Amino acid sequence: MQTLPLLRLLMPSAPHHFHDAHALVIEGNLQSRSILVSQLRELGVGTVVQCSRLSEARLKLEMNNFDVVICEQNFERESGSGQDLLDDLRRNQLLPFHTVFVMLTAEATYARVAEAAESALDAYLLKPHTAARLADRIVQARARKQSLQDIFTAIDAQDFEHAAALCQARFESRQTYWLYAARIGAELMLRGGRVEEAQTLYQAVIEAKTLPWARLGVARAQLESGQPAKAVTTLESLIRDDDAYADAYDVMGRAQFELGNFQNALTTYQMATQLTPTSISRLLKHGMLAYYTGERSEGVELLDRATRLGLDSKMYDAQALLLLAFARLDNNDARGLQRTVDQLTRLRDRSSSPARAHRLLGMAESLLALQQKNTARAIDDVRRLADSALTPDFDIESACNLLALMQRLAARSLPVNDAEGMVDRLAQRFCTSRAMTELLACAAGTAHAERVRAGHAEVLRISQEAMAHSLKGDPQGTATQLLDEGARTGNAKLIESAHQVLQRYSERMSSYPALQERAQALRALYRSTATATRLGEHTSGGGLTPPGGVSLSAGYKPPKSEGLLDTLQTS
Repeated sequence: MQTLPLLRLLMPSAPHHFHDAHALVIEGNLQSRSILVSQLRELGVGTVVQCSRLSEARLKLEMNNFDVVICEQNFERESGSGQDLLDDLRRNQLLPFHTVFVMLTAEATYARVAEAAESALDAYLLKPHTAARLADRIVQARARKQSLQDIFTAIDAQDFEHAAALCQARFESRQTYWLYAARIGAELMLRGGRVEEAQTLYQAVIEAKTLPWARLGVARAQLESGQPAKAVTTLESLIRDDDAYADAYDVMGRAQFELGNFQNALTTYQMATQLTPTSISRLLKHGMLAYYTGERSEGVELLDRATRLGLDSKMYDAQALLLLAFARLDNNDARGLQRTVDQLTRLRDRSSSPARAHRLLGMAESLLALQQKNTARAIDDVRRLADSALTPDFDIESACNLLALMQRLAARSLPVNDAEGMVDRLAQRFCTSRAMTELLACAAGTAHAERVRAGHAEVLRISQEAMAHSLKGDPQGTATQLLDEGARTGNAKLIESAHQVLQRYSERMSSYPALQERAQALRALYRSTATATRLGEHTSGGGLTPPGGVSLSAGYKPPKSEGLLDTLQTS
């Protein structure tokens, strides 16, 4: 990617100097596009690139950095919009902080313009416009970025506490761009596990000025603190006031998923997809959830559409191709299955996460072997994967895929030695909640779904039996038993429960130091404090901006969270 002279572009002494700038114009109408290109060149912009289609623009923005992007909101011959493109780029952190993104539109409601001024979008520009008006919008956006440069310098240096403190100070003193700073600060707090502080800041913004993103921030904080039912209530109110707020549907779907209400979550994601029909990330989430909940034809259609739109995009999740491979096998579509294997091979060759790419490709190759009647290969792969089920790198995605492969073997009456034992091990490791259990059960199908649910019941029994020691005045016994079972099963819920007991009753435990050391080792080994991969969001593009979150600078790297393990979420 190109390295651009950001500091020079932001120099206050030369706000109109554009000769070093790189600009991209995205406009479907040839005449309008030509006018925009001419206006930018009249302003002295050194390099102007143009394109007429959103898909072409997405690829250019993934491969290159631009100082200025001018994008039309509505495209007559495409189902997507400029806003859809912006949302996908920002959620996947593919727009550097210094890029000025200006949206062109024939109309804009007050609510949308206010949202743009105070949050993610740099500027709306109403048509028709003059070159002077365009220059004014760009200069104003640069001024804001320059004003907040200290905050983003701290973020790039990974000094998140200092960055959040700068944001809080700007908000409290009502300095310029105080609302935008508050949003960045709350985002940093939320991603850093400081959930209560983030919620307090979002509430303070609401008290100062009721804004949709702040209300959504409260819901996100409630969700992160383990209160999905409260988050649903907050989101219902927000959606009543603004039923076109796609990010609110994203978070609502996640909350419903965590509550185990998969059908409600599916309906919610359908709303988000209808609002943004070309959003790759939303098509992936909707399609994967539909697939796992038994709406296979709908899921395959959505995943196919996401693949057509975004296979070469950094936003694409290769797990979608594997689910399509399962569907091709079920339909005895040999050519389609071979095509997905070839596509996964290409993704592997250019993947930034080679271990996962190899794992997904290997599973697809097992399906191809099964389709070609090479059953020995498929059975050997099941045994090999099952033997690694307790290794730290084996994750919930791997468990779902393994259970799905075992289901296909069972449907063909192909025996696998100790299949029930394999299912038990997977269930006892990954059944950390009702939502996780039902996801695994959906993947397992009729062959092993009830055994998965029985595994969850066993985890609950183990937890209750251990907690009985605390009720009898022996919290050390509770922590010891939970750690023993956590080490045996690798279950993150048991490990984190032990950690919570240790924190609560540390003064009453004679063996606290040794138990705490053991708990921390297990938490690190099984990464029980890490945010789990979410359906449709394991992309090659790096860290994602959460729904409703503000995009941080390209140098942002998520801090380690000390919160409880998230369940597999779909937002």
